[in-house]
Amino acid sequence: MTTLLFTHEACFAHDPGRMHPEHPARLKSVLMALAGPEFAALERREAPEASIEQIARVHPEAHVRKILASVPAEGMAAIDADTFMSPGTGDAALRAAGAAIAAVDAVLAGEARNAFCATRPPGHHAEPTRAMGFCFFNNVAVAAAHARAVHGLRHVAVVDFDVHHGNGTQAAFEADGSLFYASTHQVPLYPGTGAPGERGVGNILNVPLRPMAGGAEFRHAIGEVVVPALIDFHPDLLIISAGFDAHVDDPLASVALETEDFAWATRELIRVADMLCDGRVVSCLEGGYDLHALGEACAAHVRELLAA
Repeated sequence: MTTLLFTHEACFAHDPGRMHPEHPARLKSVLMALAGPEFAALERREAPEASIEQIARVHPEAHVRKILASVPAEGMAAIDADTFMSPGTGDAALRAAGAAIAAVDAVLAGEARNAFCATRPPGHHAEPTRAMGFCFFNNVAVAAAHARAVHGLRHVAVVDFDVHHGNGTQAAFEADGSLFYASTHQVPLYPGTGAPGERGVGNILNVPLRPMAGGAEFRHAIGEVVVPALIDFHPDLLIISAGFDAHVDDPLASVALETEDFAWATRELIRVADMLCDGRVVSCLEGGYDLHALGEACAAHVRELLAA
């Protein structure tokens, strides 16, 4: 079985402004990095649109409709100081959530061992009733809810190595012990959440990294803290919030990871997934704002998914 790659042209049409860090060139850099001969084995599929009902498993229907109704017919609309909409935002956000759902369906149907969703906007800051931090709908949380509601999985885990804490995923999971969320992230840094004491019902694991933390600290966090907790939880499916903004070259944070650190973390998570859930992994793109570093690290991540 191969690795599936879900993406869609509509994800380029979300334009938060020329100077905004979450711009369409991010996705272009990712897809260019995955265009070489070594990635010929990727099975490429178009991301479908998520339905309002699918997204409403995480975000109340009234909130979903309000977000979609806020999309401007022309020009720009601001959700907050960081989060902007253009006329293409609604379709892009539905495709990003839809990619994660379709990836879950395909992996659980045995059509592929794992999948990567190369979409934007990202999702892990989107709380159930609040869009924020460049995010509108929480793609990984929607995918986890879909896996449980449609496929009957008992336990779903999300591991998030984006440099920013996924406050939205934590908020969606923290009262439900059948869901597990683990995050490595820089502290202090936006959004200001993710302290070790934030544990939900025992299903939330936050492992803060200091500014300028390097590969040794990151590998300790994943290998010695996240992996044992993941094994204890024993998920039926592993979803990765794959942010690459902890790279040393990224302009929005100051953790100093190298590309090989992301490859190593991917191998570790695949190893655990092989042990616990037949290797079933769905990975969704989150942050990463230096175009060269993003493309390089994303390629390293997908290379490991293909090798699984």
